[in-house]
Amino acid sequence: MAKRVCKGSHEWEDVGHYVLSKFLEHPRRDELIEKNEAMKFMSGMMYLSFNSSTSPYHTLYRQKGRMHELYDKTTESLVDEPYDTSEDIMHTAATAIIEEMQTDNIDTWYRSTLFLMYVDNPNYSELSRTTGIPRTSISQAVAECRKYIKEELKKRL
Repeated sequence: MAKRVCKGSHEWEDVGHYVLSKFLEHPRRDELIEKNEAMKFMSGMMYLSFNSSTSPYHTLYRQKGRMHELYDKTTESLVDEPYDTSEDIMHTAATAIIEEMQTDNIDTWYRSTLFLMYVDNPNYSELSRTTGIPRTSISQAVAECRKYIKEELKKRL
């Protein structure tokens, strides 16, 4: 099914494994199986995972500039690229900025806390239901936090 949904792309196997693992963890898994809707549900997950640039799969495995595979399926060999330490430096600096925001004042604490929640679950609607904060307020706080982090990184690096 994944091979058909991904139209023969070399990613079909990764998408299939990703969707299967997410389905097994899904809270409605048993209900969907009992209703004989599991395959339909998983095919939808596969389609969205492969075709959407905002899907969790895309965020984890395909974001521009990220390298997650150790095995290149196109050449069937191990990927042998030098390790880029600049990404680690940026991540460490961004983490330090967020930690500072957590202790600075109530406004920066609010923005950084919502940003961290968004990083763990990039779904404004779900965060809104969880926190009781309107989606627009959450998205604005996340955007302000991103902007602040970028400005601070420019100053520091």
